[in-house]
Amino acid sequence: MDLTALDTTQVRELLTRKQVSAEELVRAHLKRIEENDASIRAYLALCPERALEQAKRIDRLIATGEPLPALAGVPIAVKDVILTRGVRSTCASKILANFIPPYDATAVSRIEAAGACILGKTNCDEFAMGSSTENSGFFPTRNPVDPTRVPGGSSGGSAAAVAANMATVALGSDTGGSIRQPASFCGNVGMMGTYGRVSRFGLVAFASSLDHIGPFGRTVRDVARVLQVIAGHDPKDSTSADVPVLDYEAALDREIKGLKIGVAEEYFAGLSPEIGDNIQKGIELLAKLGCEIVRISLPHTEYAVPCYYIIATAEASSNLARYDGVRYGFRAPVYGDLREMYEKTRDAGFGTEVKRRIMLGTYVLSSGYYDAYYLKAQRVRTLLTRDFQEAFDEVDVIVTPTSPIPAFKLGEKLDDPLAMYLADIYTVTADLAGIPGISVPCGRTKGNASAGEPALPVGMQLLAKHFDEARLLQVAHAFEMAGGSEIS
Repeated sequence: MDLTALDTTQVRELLTRKQVSAEELVRAHLKRIEENDASIRAYLALCPERALEQAKRIDRLIATGEPLPALAGVPIAVKDVILTRGVRSTCASKILANFIPPYDATAVSRIEAAGACILGKTNCDEFAMGSSTENSGFFPTRNPVDPTRVPGGSSGGSAAAVAANMATVALGSDTGGSIRQPASFCGNVGMMGTYGRVSRFGLVAFASSLDHIGPFGRTVRDVARVLQVIAGHDPKDSTSADVPVLDYEAALDREIKGLKIGVAEEYFAGLSPEIGDNIQKGIELLAKLGCEIVRISLPHTEYAVPCYYIIATAEASSNLARYDGVRYGFRAPVYGDLREMYEKTRDAGFGTEVKRRIMLGTYVLSSGYYDAYYLKAQRVRTLLTRDFQEAFDEVDVIVTPTSPIPAFKLGEKLDDPLAMYLADIYTVTADLAGIPGISVPCGRTKGNASAGEPALPVGMQLLAKHFDEARLLQVAHAFEMAGGSEIS
């Protein structure tokens, strides 16, 4: 039995029956990482002692017959923008290359309290700024489906770790699609909840009004279990919503017949045919399951990408001002006065994409441009949110492609930032509106064996109204159980 290929349900069954120990599971994953990560580069740091200590605690619970917590013995990877006490957390940036946090993020505390075994920290685009994990300050991550291609971003390391069987589940962060897009590229399930559903305490800020923590998994049930654990109000986070968390796993097996599924024409313009064909077949599958397909319009969608990159860069400019070489992190070794120390530290510590976004954000917030750019973008954000609110008066869930293209080649878009930004065109809207979204596998592209083009994963995105994660998971699970991932 390959212990690294299990989902959370199988892990729990084997542990409960005492057919395998939690320690064996962790050691199998650590061995898998040792053997395979040199080519994939999903991890930036490992914490085997922490994982094994947790595994031994779970094995003692099993031996005494005590009830097991929700994620008992599940090997998990954590994106490197989420703080882990005593384990190096760099945000994939040289400016934090040696930073050791003194505390855990709330999401990390909760998964460990639920019995999960943290294997290590995964690579990402620097400070979560990117769509390919090529903007890491250390090295790019490769897509396990085809190592010549990107795993998506910015949570590409987490998506790749699950896809390469180097973790059962993983935590990522999503600011403009950074969970859902890499899930699509790597053939995983990836989800973010409503803004405020999961505490951001301990998540290093990129754009504070857009950032989410969420899970990757092999199945919708995996994702539901992890979200159940990390969701809920946190007094340490002032944006954390004090809204009851439903039993997500119990919602999975509910009937979806009669639900209204919205299809917005704006999300299918300019779509790659090989992606569009699969998504259309996915919509037809939902219709066969008894859902009513309703054509809707989200008229302000075309403004989402410019709106997002104004707001996100403005917030990034403010959030990253704290990295100045004074309080923590890297400091330039040679400088004259204080101003020169700031300049040299930030120049050497930040990568190209981070500098680009800081400059853009500083520009749109500057005197004379604030009203023309930032204020106008906030007004567009309100219109986008209103579009969704009106749509959800008519439908229960909205279906879209996750990405307009499948995983692209490493280096293909590095010299064209605009083309890279457009890879997020279908995902940024949910972050701007603060609604929950999930990407589920929807078959693969046809590929071309004679031309060396492999069949690549396609992701279908489902969106729901605020705090309706249970409905989202219900539809996603029904789609998965009906063979949605095998669409061809």
